[in-house]
Amino acid sequence: MAPTSSRRSSNSRRVQYSVFTGYVLATIGAVTGAVLLGLSLYNPDTMSGTRTVASDVVGPVGEASAEGRIAGQGFFESIGGYFRAGQQNADLKREVELARIRLAEAEDVKAENARLKALLCLSDSEVEPVAVTRLIGSTASSTRRFGYIGAGRSKGITVGMPVRSPRGVVGRVLEVGSSTSRILLLTDSQSVLPVRLASADREATAFAEGRGDGRIQIRLINLGINPLREGDVLVTSGAGGYYHPGIAVAIVSKVTSDGALARPISDPAATGYVSVEPIWQPEAVDSAAQPVEQSISN
Repeated sequence: MAPTSSRRSSNSRRVQYSVFTGYVLATIGAVTGAVLLGLSLYNPDTMSGTRTVASDVVGPVGEASAEGRIAGQGFFESIGGYFRAGQQNADLKREVELARIRLAEAEDVKAENARLKALLCLSDSEVEPVAVTRLIGSTASSTRRFGYIGAGRSKGITVGMPVRSPRGVVGRVLEVGSSTSRILLLTDSQSVLPVRLASADREATAFAEGRGDGRIQIRLINLGINPLREGDVLVTSGAGGYYHPGIAVAIVSKVTSDGALARPISDPAATGYVSVEPIWQPEAVDSAAQPVEQSISN
């Protein structure tokens, strides 16, 4: 007798029923598919209702999938934006810094134009300047205070000519070169300038002497009651013949027994352009120098 393991499937009714049921279901599925295929080819609108129902059934699943996809894209875009924000922030900082630099340059050009307009107003006044030039340098740490301008003999400048800015007196020409000149600043220890008080209710005449430390010593000619007060403005008196009268010189900062200490109104360190003017009364200057020359020759 053959062993049990070698029995065929036909010998088991359960196996036979399973195989038969599978054949039947496969046949039914094939026939149903063929019928549905034929209907879809013959009349495509026949299955539209079924497709609609199927779409309605799977619609929520598709919406959930789409929301998940959109959320995932937004999450990754947020991460990418976070990493790009650092570079964008650095770019914006550079742009702001460049804008500040351009703004500072524009403000400097605006101030330069204002100074040039002020000097043009000086040119339009009754005193025609010999030259309008740049103050190219000045000494600040030495006891001697000199300045240098970018105009010289070629522009008609001579020794003794007063130099002023739109604010007031800067000094006078001391040495003249071909294209540059050296000027004696008001604060130099060898500078002496006749001044008067610019006030309608008080009168005072004095000499403004440089101290060599950036300040000016005001010494009254007539000693007595000191009429000077802090904040008073002193202007040129015209005595001596070099400077035109009425040009601002200094502001009183401290009153002393014989005068005051003052600071110059026109600071060379803050002056860009200056105007070189002709000597106001050259005849007076020449006549004042003749006795000195005669005494030297004798």
